[in-house]
Amino acid sequence: MKKTRYIFVTGGVASSLGKGVSIASIGALLEARGFKVTIQKLDPYINVDPGTMSPFQHGEVYVTEDGAETDLDLGYYERYTGAQLSRANSVTTGQIYFSVIERERRGDYLGRTVQVIPHITNEIKNRILLLTKNKNNIDFVLVEIGGTVGDIESVPFLEAIRQFRLDCGVENTLFIHLTLVPTITVAGEVKTKPTQHSVKELLKQGIQPDILVCRASKKLDEDLKKKISLFCNIPSHRVISAPDIEDTIYEIPLIYHEESLDNEIIKYFNMQEISPVFENMKNPLLEKWERIVDVFKKPEKSVKIAVVGKYMSLNDAYRSLFEALSHGGFPSKIKVELVKVNSEELNAQNIKEIFKEIDGVLIPGGFGERGIEGKLEAVKYARENKLPFFGICLGLHCAVIEFARNVLNYKDANTTEIDPDTKYPVISLMEEQSDITDKGGTMRLGAFPCQFKKGSLLEQIYGKSSVNERHRHRYEFTNKFRNDFIKHGLVLSGLSPDGNLVETIELDKKLHPFFVAVQYHPEFKSKPLDPHPMFIEFIEKSLIK
Repeated sequence: MKKTRYIFVTGGVASSLGKGVSIASIGALLEARGFKVTIQKLDPYINVDPGTMSPFQHGEVYVTEDGAETDLDLGYYERYTGAQLSRANSVTTGQIYFSVIERERRGDYLGRTVQVIPHITNEIKNRILLLTKNKNNIDFVLVEIGGTVGDIESVPFLEAIRQFRLDCGVENTLFIHLTLVPTITVAGEVKTKPTQHSVKELLKQGIQPDILVCRASKKLDEDLKKKISLFCNIPSHRVISAPDIEDTIYEIPLIYHEESLDNEIIKYFNMQEISPVFENMKNPLLEKWERIVDVFKKPEKSVKIAVVGKYMSLNDAYRSLFEALSHGGFPSKIKVELVKVNSEELNAQNIKEIFKEIDGVLIPGGFGERGIEGKLEAVKYARENKLPFFGICLGLHCAVIEFARNVLNYKDANTTEIDPDTKYPVISLMEEQSDITDKGGTMRLGAFPCQFKKGSLLEQIYGKSSVNERHRHRYEFTNKFRNDFIKHGLVLSGLSPDGNLVETIELDKKLHPFFVAVQYHPEFKSKPLDPHPMFIEFIEKSLIK
């Protein structure tokens, strides 16, 4: 039976240092050496999941194949690695306490007092071990501890991983601490004290980090590494630089490889014999990452894509989407320039000026009334001016509403999400959603099949007659209006296997070069090493508009 090793990544000094991208990059490097990995996020917030949290506060909600609403970091994990994640890969304090309290109510603890130690910490450890239950092919489980060392919310998780090392052995567990080495701008001095204090704070929890990854504005020199080594009780060759990047986050695996982070991990676990060091030989997977970085540094062409949404002040609200758009340009070495358009500020008077240099228009998913009229103006402009158009989830709803209002002449057409009394409810609540009162985890979530109409543009793009794509929505195309749309040229090109749900729509190529919208979220399945075909087609059509 294959032995599994466990790598725990914590963060210190400040939040938003990039633990998610760092642990995903480590996963990518281990996969480049032929190992099988899975990655888990332990989040200290009490929400059961981020499904009911505002994008302004939490960023996007990422959806897994099995329908879990998770932290956006799971998107990085899947984009950088071949691991397909599930709800077991996303754990929150809310889930842990909910599970323990359920057991207590059932009497599972046989009258004992339920406490943080051992009951909460045991539940956390069980969630980590669950990832390898009945699986013999996982070489590494990578676990990210959310939050920052010193946060009161993180204490049970830190205690749990301290105990985990005692249970599994030092030889099978590795602690990596991501910290900040700031530069004081006025003096230009690099300061190691924040890192020293962060490590000491971690030591108070009984955890001595084995490797330090130091975020800094530039690469650390050997003298600084030796200073950090001395005060943090870590060999200097295990002090890793993580300098600011200029072009793309997909450069991070290459930077870490250059810093020998993957080599240090392999040496720590004494796995050199089953993973030869390839410092002086080419690795096919790393060469692919190099080619991606090359597109950002030396693109051959570029396109400008307008993303029309209402959460534009926060990049993380559309993180998977922005990444998928950049992936779409990789095969043809196209740089995708994103033009973020606030739909609340878009109207018939200013749209021509705002869109004058735009090559393609995308409307992403979302909820609620705010900004809808601006999105409808964007659909109308793209349709009438034959600009390549791509709608996702709410983007499909907007495309349907705009077509109903301006082609079918149903001036009152709307979605019942916004106007429950509209005369033409072309988008309406799914029947099974009508009696639901709880908001969390109750939408149509996860992967569902879609079958394409023979000869449709969507069938050509995918090169297959059916696909499974991930959903997150409550509202659907209203079936009683189907014939009205078909008669006027809108193609219902993708349906659920029973024919009951409209999954995709498009305009005939004779009417428009590229006008498609989908009910699902293809951005969740796009990877830099395997771009989603819909984004490839959209970007290439935008280039030749």
